[in-house]
This record gives sequence, structure tokens and C-alpha cells, in this order.
Amino acid sequence: MPLHRLGSVTIGVPNLAETGSYYRDFGLSPEADDWFSTQDGGRQLRLVHEPARRLIEIQVEVDDSDDLDAAGSRLGRLGIPYTPAAHGLHATDPATGVRAVLRIEPRRMQPAAEPTPYNGPGRIERTGRAPAILRTAPVRPRKLGHAVLGTTDLPATTGFFHDGLGFKISDLMGDAGVFLRCSTDHHNLLVLKAPVSYLHHTSWQVEDIDEIGRGATAMLRDHPERHVWGLGRHHAGSNFFWYLKDPAGNFSEYYSDLDAIPEDQLWTPSTYEGAKGLFNWGPPPPPSFLNPEDLAALMTGNHT
Repeated sequence: MPLHRLGSVTIGVPNLAETGSYYRDFGLSPEADDWFSTQDGGRQLRLVHEPARRLIEIQVEVDDSDDLDAAGSRLGRLGIPYTPAAHGLHATDPATGVRAVLRIEPRRMQPAAEPTPYNGPGRIERTGRAPAILRTAPVRPRKLGHAVLGTTDLPATTGFFHDGLGFKISDLMGDAGVFLRCSTDHHNLLVLKAPVSYLHHTSWQVEDIDEIGRGATAMLRDHPERHVWGLGRHHAGSNFFWYLKDPAGNFSEYYSDLDAIPEDQLWTPSTYEGAKGLFNWGPPPPPSFLNPEDLAALMTGNHT
């Protein structure tokens, strides 16, 4: 697969300092120029000041210049302008205004975490006290997993990322959304039909379900208003999840155990309708997850 990694996202927020403090609490490490890094992925989130929250840029890594040329040809056939750059190119999705940047980068091998031993019926993989309950270090995400983008023109945005940039389709949520991947992860981008273009959430990988619980518990200890939805397990992608909300109104997800699709594996996308596409088990999603409370303000431009 010429596309091999979701490199980073740039998010515009009206309250830069407050939102930055949130992501430090979330476990990302602050870097220069309002960048934040993950444990394994390097600089993967940048916050910049904007009047209203929005996804500004998504960066995707490719193998070589041939991959850039191929993406340029596909974009040209779609009539979408693009700009070559040193070791990359960038183009803008006409429907959402999100800038996509393809960059030539070497493939980054994510270090393997030690497997978590869990006992099951008739199967003893550990004895004594569970190691997970002895963890005391703050939870730190291993990498950026995916972003979810609302669009007023689902076919156009899907076409931009799939037909233009070269993302692959993993699964579909009826006619409401498309799961896309640019790596061996089940999805790195979910495009959703929406009344306004906006960032729904970003998702960050942690080691296991215990880290999801520990991370969310720490985030909620002094800020119960951050809670959105969880703990649960998705159906599409199969990952465990817990969603929180940053001060700008974006959701952020801790996740683990996402489906993987090797590059040479044949994969047939499935179509999920209704709640089946959202979760397999867990509490039902609150209305504010499906329709964030600030959507009307984003639609009208009334952000104050």
C-alpha cells in the first residue's frame, strides 16, 4: 500500500491554551510550536488558533515520489488542483476545506508492547495479582489512530480521499459514513454525512483496555464534564473505546485492540446499519455524541 501511515492532524481551536492543557492531561507531550507528540509516533497533533474549532490539515505518509506522482494523476483526473512540495504534495478537499498533505517518509515500525496476560475460563495465563492494577505511571497514547470528519458532501469527500489520495475502503455505515484506511489499521479516517463540515473526534491508541480505563478515570477525576461515552466496544473496527471532550468541543478517544488489515490481505467491506455500526456493547451513545451540541453554532457561524 503506497500510503502507509497517518502522520498528524492540525486542529484549529478558539481557546489555544485551555485546549493545549487538556491534551497534556490526555497524555500527549508538548513540543515546540504548539505540537504534541505520542510515545511512538512523534509529533502527531498541532493546535492553532481559529475562531471556531475545525480540522485544518491531515498529513499522510507515502513511500516514494512515484506514489506522489500517482496521487497527483488521480487528483488531476478528478479535477482537483494540487501543489507539489519538497518531498510531498498538498491538496484541499473542496467539500470540507481540509488540507491533505502527502509526505515521503520512511516506514516507522511501532515498537511492540508486552502482551497483557488475562485469565479466562479454564485458561490461566497469569498467577497472583494482575499486573495492570499495579500500574502507576500516567497513561500516554502510543500513536494517533484516526480522525472522524463530518462533511456536507459525503460522496465528494469520500472521492477526494479514496479516488484521489488513494485511501482504501474498509467498511460502510449505510449511506451515512465510510471507514477509510491509509495503513494496516482498520481505519485512519471516518467520513460522516453531516449538516456542516467539522471535526467529530480524534482517536489515540493505548496499550490495552486497562489503559483506556486508567486514562479516562484520570481525565475525569477533577473534570467530570469531560465524559462523553464509554466504556464500550465498537463493531466496525472492533476496538474498545472511551470518548472525552476537549474544551473546544472536539471529542478525543482512547482506544485499543483495533482490527488490522495486512496490505496483501483480501478484504471485503461490510455495510452496517444503525447502532450496529457504532457499538457492539456498552452504554448507548448520548445524543450529544451523534449530534454535538455546538453543531448549530458551527452551521450559523455564531461561535460566541
